[in-house]
Amino acid sequence: MTNAIDARLAELGLTLPDAPAPAANYVPFVVTGNTVYVSGQISMDADGLITGKLGADLSVEQGAAAAKRCALSLLAQVKAACDGDLSRLKRVVKLTGFVNSTAEFTDQPKVVNGASDTLVEILGDAGRHSRSAVSAASLPLGVAVEIEGIFEIA
Repeated sequence: MTNAIDARLAELGLTLPDAPAPAANYVPFVVTGNTVYVSGQISMDADGLITGKLGADLSVEQGAAAAKRCALSLLAQVKAACDGDLSRLKRVVKLTGFVNSTAEFTDQPKVVNGASDTLVEILGDAGRHSRSAVSAASLPLGVAVEIEGIFEIA
């Protein structure tokens, strides 16, 4: 089924990954009413995990690219929650971004912008959301970024 979101992804040359399976004892998303709560999605691409610490190993630009991959995984989970029909997605409500960074690194918001900008680019105003962007001393498997999200669906 092609809808406006799928068409926009194609126009931008983006593809959603398969919805990642959970790595522990939790579910990838919970649907309650018209809200989808998506568990944290870690930074990974076709080559595997995107690892490293911002402020030591990775630049802000590399971190933002890792956050973009998290955004695509979030959308993949929403698509799975909507039985493959992304046209049911009404808006992004909130993101919480965790950035694996040194104590001195203070550009966590610029890193998480990689996800925020991607969602707005794909969804327009429906992609605008509230957000937190925080530092973490480490993240699972040494990944650079992890982002969880709350979405409204029909």
